[in-house]
Amino acid sequence: MPGASSLFEIHADIDARVGAIREHRPDWPCAKGCDTCCRKLADVPRLTRTEWDLLREGLAALPASQFDEIARKIRALAEGAARPVVCPMLDAASGACPVYAHRPVACRTYGFFVDRDLGLYCRDIEALVAGGRLEDVVWGNHEAIERRLQAFEPVRALTDWFLAWQPDLALQGAPSCPTD
Repeated sequence: MPGASSLFEIHADIDARVGAIREHRPDWPCAKGCDTCCRKLADVPRLTRTEWDLLREGLAALPASQFDEIARKIRALAEGAARPVVCPMLDAASGACPVYAHRPVACRTYGFFVDRDLGLYCRDIEALVAGGRLEDVVWGNHEAIERRLQAFEPVRALTDWFLAWQPDLALQGAPSCPTD
């Protein structure tokens, strides 16, 4: 099973495409302040073990109050979330991600990569393309990224990873301080 270095290679490839798009399209909608995709997830995110390990590091580094709020949201997702799912890491007030540097591949690719068959693309960008404002858009191939991630196992829902890491939250329903 590939490790963190393989995941970081995927991150670097994604970052290169994102950088190229932003360099040529400074008006690209996916930027700081846009949290549309975070507020409209189709389902609870699924992460590989290696992605979870990285995300867990980011969660463990959060202040206790912020961690507790995220833990409450994840527990609510585990109990059955309404659709669309709002990312439990999203700070609703600021629209920011407190674990941005530790975010999963799906978060890194959204808005820059597309898999139309699975509905994995930003509808806001699609509307701009249809309106002629971004007609020269060259999307990244999300399927190629997914193929690379398939080497990482296992894949589980964010809620499952989290509750296995913080089992007291599943049993008691009370937030606890981050631990490894």
